[in-house]
Amino acid sequence: MARQKKTGNNKSSNGANLGFEEKLWQAADKMRGHMDPAEYKHVVLGLIFLKDIPGFCKSTATEEIRAHGYVLTPGRYVGAEDIEDDGEPFDAKMKRLTAKLVAQFAESARLEILIKRNLKGIGF
Repeated sequence: MARQKKTGNNKSSNGANLGFEEKLWQAADKMRGHMDPAEYKHVVLGLIFLKDIPGFCKSTATEEIRAHGYVLTPGRYVGAEDIEDDGEPFDAKMKRLTAKLVAQFAESARLEILIKRNLKGIGF
């Protein structure tokens, strides 16, 4: 939901007028897109407090950037989210997940036919 534009002195509730509050709000709202606000709070809080989130964002020192030859490719710094090893071998897991996906596609096709039939039955 877009924030309503303030009228009057355009000051924040703490009395400060930094001049870029509305632009920050618009940028955050655009970045959120259709994400559920309950999930988006984790993104915003990470950005506000410069919290390092593996696989998403990291605050790094100039020395680390220098060590990478001043290359600013995010992947060099952000890394990847830690993934727990579930003990299932990769090949076995891929076969199991692929079979599950094939079954889900079949169920999806069956449900699509059923939904179309039901919609036609009520005149749509």
